[in-house]
Amino acid sequence: MGISRQQALDCLRSNDLIGIGMEADAVRRRLHPDGVVSYAVEGTVLMPDGMCADGKEGEASLDTLYGKIAEMIDLGSTGVRLVGGLGCKSKSREMDWFVGIIRGIREHFPSLWLEGLSPVELTALAAGSGLDLRQTVARLRDAGMDSIASSGGPLTNNLSEWIAVHRAAHGLGMRTTSTMHFGAGETLEQRVEFIQAVHQLQEETGGFAAFVPMATEAPGGRDLDAVTAVEQLKTLAIARVFLDNIENIQWSGAEQGLKALQTGLRFGVNDAGSITPEANATTHTTEEDLRRIIRDAGFHPVQRDTSYRTMFFN
Repeated sequence: MGISRQQALDCLRSNDLIGIGMEADAVRRRLHPDGVVSYAVEGTVLMPDGMCADGKEGEASLDTLYGKIAEMIDLGSTGVRLVGGLGCKSKSREMDWFVGIIRGIREHFPSLWLEGLSPVELTALAAGSGLDLRQTVARLRDAGMDSIASSGGPLTNNLSEWIAVHRAAHGLGMRTTSTMHFGAGETLEQRVEFIQAVHQLQEETGGFAAFVPMATEAPGGRDLDAVTAVEQLKTLAIARVFLDNIENIQWSGAEQGLKALQTGLRFGVNDAGSITPEANATTHTTEEDLRRIIRDAGFHPVQRDTSYRTMFFN
């Protein structure tokens, strides 16, 4: 472990932002001495209503889904995140429906990296199907799901349940990403407890490809009520030093803003997250914008695949 639990708490309470950042930057340089900052081109696909329907309605929904995925691939996506898809009236049939959807996507797009359900959704799916977590994840993996969704972990409750889902996925050979949403009223102790739990599971399984600390949205949309930039950078840097057994620390340029990303690159970040293909983007950030910001910060931008296993040197 890079630092202890108490040292992490002391750092969170410290005013020495620059010193903490320098420590994190040193860990980043040790793990990534080549100066590369990676990113992925990945789309999010919302499953259409009617997915659980029988007959023509269900077939039409599948055709719509395949069309959206094909569009993402044409625009450069190497992977997609599936959002939705659960909600069948019969919970006992929900597993079969989702397995069928995953299998159909895999048959149509055999080389696509497919990220599916979140830990909360997987827990609910397991409960409705009468299977345990490992059996549930195994069925989806065998159908073609490559990884579970990297949604934020709970800082104030159900941490053991969240860990159990990732442990099951790692045990089946899946690599996952851990996202920690912070700034929603949790204590500093709870924040460190979460990071420590991630570190311990990584020691056990080695299954985390990346860690993503992400500040929650401001209440009511008022930026001044949100987590401060100082607290974000401090949490980011502490995560990098604490989690020296996880190779990648990700801070999304699309989510945090490109200027914030530039600063984060000197506080331990080596990965800029994923960017949505331009034609489907909800922001005006393009891939070239991201690459320019990374270069201007003194790093070399390199596209990776969703699983962090292949770099595309373009």
